[in-house]
Amino acid sequence: MTATHPAGPAHPDGPGRLDTTGDLLHRIGTTLAGRLGLVTPDGRRRPAPPALVVVAHGSRDPRALTTVTALLDRVRALRPGLPVHLGHVELNAPLLPDTLAALDARATGRAVLVPLLFGRGHHVKRDIPALAAGARTPTRVAAPLGPHPLLVDALHARLTEAGWPDEADGTTRRTGGVVLAWAGSRDPEARADTGRTARLLAARLGVPVVPAQASAGGPAVPDAVRALAARGRHRVAVASCFAAPGRFATECARTAPWIASAPLGTHPALARLLLHRYDEALASPAVRPPTALAPA
Repeated sequence: MTATHPAGPAHPDGPGRLDTTGDLLHRIGTTLAGRLGLVTPDGRRRPAPPALVVVAHGSRDPRALTTVTALLDRVRALRPGLPVHLGHVELNAPLLPDTLAALDARATGRAVLVPLLFGRGHHVKRDIPALAAGARTPTRVAAPLGPHPLLVDALHARLTEAGWPDEADGTTRRTGGVVLAWAGSRDPEARADTGRTARLLAARLGVPVVPAQASAGGPAVPDAVRALAARGRHRVAVASCFAAPGRFATECARTAPWIASAPLGTHPALARLLLHRYDEALASPAVRPPTALAPA
């Protein structure tokens, strides 16, 4: 069968310019609301909340930076008045050390680093905390985005957009399956997190969901497709567990035997999940290494 490949974020919630007067008025309104929210009823200025620094991996694909920038705009619209910044682990500017150095120079108070990553791999457990430790600004590192029901909301929605039935009929439940494609890691905790996300998605869809890695030794998407076929599952979709378009997402989509969902991009559930992890980190009693938390 021929795979259906996403052609970038062509969804209503994807990145794009402001097309209507309503969009422009909404943007102005949320900006004003944020500024007014920093002022008390008696006219005194409230302290700014700790900055949210979204930590993306980085990609050579120019669509990735465009998509992540649009996702941050959605986060700002959901939480007017919250300082929201971007830092990359590699490949794209601004790099995380530069973002933290800019916060240090402004002496803006605390910051919470929220990884735009989906499990407890090397970047979450080692790289990001090490970079945070070098900042003068007091920082906390939040948990990665998965596993969590909001992540499953975004994965499910993208699959539905690609052609997965809204209501799975008997044939889909008997012969359908999903490969959860992710970047991959040799870290057992990262694999455990992705496995749990796969189980949550399987419970939502009512069909088996098998994780597959784009790198780090597999199993790769074709291996997962064959594993499902061996179980009598021949109507197989690929769910893209990637934050933005890039090489891994494109390569995984090309191997889909039926349909492949678009990367999660600017889906509203992903923006809400970034804020949820930010709030969680602030509510924790002490700075500690990030852990995957039970679904809320």
